[in-house]
Amino acid sequence: MTWEQLLSSKRFGMEEFYDDKKHDRTAFQRDFDRLVFSAPFRRLQNKTQVFPLPGSVFVHNRLTHSLEVSCVGRSISLAVARELRKKYPESPAAFEEIGSIVAAACLAHDLGNPPFGHSGETAISNYFKEGKGKALKSKIEAEGGRWEDFTNFDGNANSLRLLIHQFNGRRKGGFVMTYSTLASIVKYPFSSIQADGKLGFFQPEEAEFIRIGEELGIKKITDHPLQFVRYPLVYLVEAADDICYKIMDIEDAHKLQILTADDTIRLFMDFFPEERQQKMWKTMEIVNDTNEQLAYLRSNVIGLLVDECAKVFLANENRILNGDFQGSLIKHISDRPSSAYKTCTKISIEQIYKTKDVLDIELAGHRIIGFLLETFIDAVQNPENIYSKLLLERVPEQYNVEADDLYTQIFAVLDYVSGMTDIYALDLYRKITGMSLPAV
Repeated sequence: MTWEQLLSSKRFGMEEFYDDKKHDRTAFQRDFDRLVFSAPFRRLQNKTQVFPLPGSVFVHNRLTHSLEVSCVGRSISLAVARELRKKYPESPAAFEEIGSIVAAACLAHDLGNPPFGHSGETAISNYFKEGKGKALKSKIEAEGGRWEDFTNFDGNANSLRLLIHQFNGRRKGGFVMTYSTLASIVKYPFSSIQADGKLGFFQPEEAEFIRIGEELGIKKITDHPLQFVRYPLVYLVEAADDICYKIMDIEDAHKLQILTADDTIRLFMDFFPEERQQKMWKTMEIVNDTNEQLAYLRSNVIGLLVDECAKVFLANENRILNGDFQGSLIKHISDRPSSAYKTCTKISIEQIYKTKDVLDIELAGHRIIGFLLETFIDAVQNPENIYSKLLLERVPEQYNVEADDLYTQIFAVLDYVSGMTDIYALDLYRKITGMSLPAV
């Protein structure tokens, strides 16, 4: 793969208006702005990240997480872009725009995630694997639909669908993003047929991703099942996500009193050698506010990991361009920060993700999402019923619940449900079940 082809400002759905003689580098910045002002991005403020949505203590939601990932992604990318320009001074490739591309992709990487955190993805998959949805398999496959799209439902693939699918009444090309930004969010560039719980695109978007891959010169591994190597900038988006997810979860755990201040300080200090730790202790003595001290340590840890991931990317640039690099950037950083990061991961799994509040959100998510899927999928199969008509009137017109085939109808239901916020899904669940009524 070559940088000259990989960095393209051509817009998906507006190819006929593209003039490759005039490389409009501000197109990537417009991607960023377009996402910030979009309704799906705003809805992230009411979607769970890990912990329940804020009460008296503010913790991260999908929106704040995405903003922070975007900042970190831009930082890594600027370091990478600066060195690439030094290495290829005569190249016409738009290295200077890598930061804008990655920052936009980071904003978009969680757009397709359903409500109630990662448990929402599991709830959707399990409805078709273990719930009443599994009875639909023969009908879907008889229509030529891909059953694995449902049993391996993935928020990342759903993000791509949200960005490029032409919903009813909407324009061709969806968000009409640049090819480079779209490719940067696809962490697992293969179809659901060979997915092991992760995939990059559903069957309805497969042809579109092939077009993106061919335009950018992304190396294809196999046709059946379809699989590409990763687009290089995906590694930078993934690294930013990895950094923010673990480090910010540790800080949130302290705010929620799951971890003590001493434990949190130790976890952050362990990223650094002894000499650096001594200097950091002296700096921390300037203030006595614990939250301010932890914010200082957190910023240092993120800065360190940004530098480490940028170095790994640059050291393995040729392997990445050849499609031979394996794993994420964070898995290849130097020994001390790698060991500290693994410790944070272990603590997160054992002490944070198994807390009562987190488990309660997962339980509620399974119940609510499972019920909504069952209710609306039954309605699209029996549209003549009076109750079904009432339910389908509840679905916005942009979702094609009146399609001729069940496969497309189910995707319309998934589009509707996965786009809900936690609060909206809970409110709709209560109203349908009669647990609450509109205020009079």
